[in-house]
Parts: sequence; structure tokens; C-alpha cells
Amino acid sequence: MLRMKDGMGALGRILKTIENYKGVVNHLETRPSKTEGILFDVLINVNMSRANLLLLIRALRQSSSFVGVNLLTENNLSAKDPWFPRHASDLDSCNHLLTKYEPELDMNHPGFADKDYRERRKTIAEIAFAYKYGDPIPYIEYTESENQTWSRVYNTVLDLMPKHACIEYRRAFALLQADKIFVTERIPQLEEMSSFLRKHTGFTLRPAAGLLTSRDFLASLAFRIFQSTQYVRHGNSPYHTPEPDCIHELLGHMPLLADPGFAQFSQEIGLASLGASDSEIEKLSTVYWFTVEFGLCKENTQVKAYGAALLSSYGELLHAISDKPELRPFDPATTSVQPYQDQEYQPIYYVAESFEDAKDKFRRWVSTMSRPFEVRFNPHTERVEVLDSVSSLETLVTQLNTELLHLNNALNKIKAKRFC
Repeated sequence: MLRMKDGMGALGRILKTIENYKGVVNHLETRPSKTEGILFDVLINVNMSRANLLLLIRALRQSSSFVGVNLLTENNLSAKDPWFPRHASDLDSCNHLLTKYEPELDMNHPGFADKDYRERRKTIAEIAFAYKYGDPIPYIEYTESENQTWSRVYNTVLDLMPKHACIEYRRAFALLQADKIFVTERIPQLEEMSSFLRKHTGFTLRPAAGLLTSRDFLASLAFRIFQSTQYVRHGNSPYHTPEPDCIHELLGHMPLLADPGFAQFSQEIGLASLGASDSEIEKLSTVYWFTVEFGLCKENTQVKAYGAALLSSYGELLHAISDKPELRPFDPATTSVQPYQDQEYQPIYYVAESFEDAKDKFRRWVSTMSRPFEVRFNPHTERVEVLDSVSSLETLVTQLNTELLHLNNALNKIKAKRFC
């Protein structure tokens, strides 16, 4: 499905591009778009290899003629049976990028005029595109300049963290330092970070080539998988990046993904996104924006940061805790429809009473979504199970009853020891 902002002349370029990637068009239809700024919506059914299909999508997304390029399967066309990844291996198909911040396209990007930087980004992106489920995470040999950029940001975080970061972040950060993963002089590798997270919360990492679509990124969280970039921001702008780079991912997201409560909250957002409508995906991604990226929480009487974009950007962090922005209580129903800034500091931030309070409010809000089924993640099979039949629920209830029996036995034994 393509959304064309140019006239029908662009349609010929689409067909030529499909031909170049050895695709066969089985069906094509267009309609005038109801979206302002878009002339036509185009639905194309193609027959081609998966590898060429991904290359085709990337090529189309780099064209200025299109605003959106979305991959649908036959199941996507049925509202009753929407496609979404059911196993962690299905995430190989969930790597569609947004290109609005690419250094080759955005003249305001710090690396736009730096040919060497653009080539470096392209090389690292190709490594991520080639990654498949089960592969070892590719090792990136970071340059001296890239490690220096990391050091500057890392030392700034060290200065600000004790006063402004939440306790969960500080605890995990100390563990990462103790394991020699967080050190001043070098950028951590995703493989060592993934092993650390797996040990603490069951989260793992997979490389991403850039800024993913909301649906693809949120879907990965359902499997306790975080899609992380591996490229580094431009050295001329060490304290700001227009899109997520590995410094943002490592310093901003990873410490809290090592916290059990925060990891669970992240997974619940991901599970809620599976099979959700486009409008609900937009709301979920907005909640994610104001919590996981830019969230604040209360710690005793003080406001602390837990959002990754705040913890990895000292300018926005200092802005968030100043008297300039408006601070509102976190409420998913209102937070999910609040417009946000993606190129300037936020005028509004949401403050959670605690992670537990945020999770409770989020669960109650998600229960009002229109999705006609529930899902759960089975960690033993790495598979998402749809709870849409009596038999599936009976099996789950049996498993839960067994776990409750073990927990009750453990509690009784603890009580018995206490009163001996």
C-alpha cells in the first residue's frame, strides 16, 4: 500500500522499480486519498522473493513521491484475521524504516554534508538489514572518533544521573558498570548488552538499520526483543541526534530494560499493539513516547526522569525538570491523544506516581481497545498465543493453577520457618 503525493506519473516509476527487483504485478488499484496532502492511495499485489521485496520497499521509501509505504500480507487485508508476528523469527519481516531523518535526505541532519559519515551509516545499516533471527549480533568495530563521541555523552550522563535519574535506572547503571559493559573509553557491543539483559529480565536485542515504523517496533517488544541501532550520531553534534543512534539506545533504554518492572511494562505495550488498528497503534506509540522516551516519575517528593530520550540528552533533561514545561499526571486516555514534538523540546511531560501505578492505569486503558481477542507471550516457545477459544484458556488456567500451587507452598514454608 502506497500513499502518493504526486500525480499518476509516479505510477510508472513504481512499476519500473518493481520490474527492476524482478517482481510480477498480480493486481493494482488506485483511489483518490481522503488524507490531506495525499493525492492517491495505491494497492499493489506483487509476487517476488522476500529479499527483493525488502529491497523494493526500501527503494520506494527513499523516493520523495511517496508519504507512506506499508507492507501487507493476505491476512492484513482481513480485519477479522490481521497479520502480526506470532514467533520471534517473524520479526525478520518487521524492519520497515521511516526515512524522515536519514542523513542522505534531511538537509538539517548533522551528517548531511559529510560523505564519509553517510557511507559509514550505509555500511552499518546494510549489516542490520542482513540480520536474521538466530544469527549472532554483528560486531561493529567502532572508530576512535565514534568512541570519543560516546565518552563525551557518557561522562555527561555520569554527572547528571545521581540527581535526576530514577532509582531503577541508577541501580541498573551500577550493575552495567560492575560488569565492565559501561566504561568511558568504548561503546558497548549489542551482543554483550543483550546477554546482560537476558540474564536480568529476559529481554534481548536485535540490530535495526534506523528508525522503525511504530507497528514494527512495538511488535518486537511483545517478544521481549528491543530493536537497537548500531550507528553513532555525528561527531559535530554529540549531545543531540535527530534519530535514535546506539548511544541513545545504550545509555537511554538499556539500563531500565534491566529492571523487571519496567521490562514488563515495555512488553505489555508491545503485546497491546499486536493486531491493533492503525489509530490504536498511533495512540500506543504516543503513550510510549511520553513514557518510555520522555517519562517522568515521582520519587518521594522529587520528580525524576525515566525516559530514555531524557536520560541520554542532557539539554532536554534540564529542560524537563525546569519550570518551563507543563507537568501533567500520567493518564493513558489523555496522554495517548496529546500531540508531541519530535524536533524540539516537549512543552508537556507526564509524571507517573510510580511504575506500578503507570502499569495499572495502562492495563485498564488497554482493556477498552477494540481488538476482539487477547494475547499472551509464551517464553518457552518464544511464541505469541491468541486467547480466542475455550480450549486455549483452559490450558492456560491449568498452567496458572500449577504455578499458584507452587507459590502457595513456598509461602506456607516461609511462614512455617518464621514461627518455628
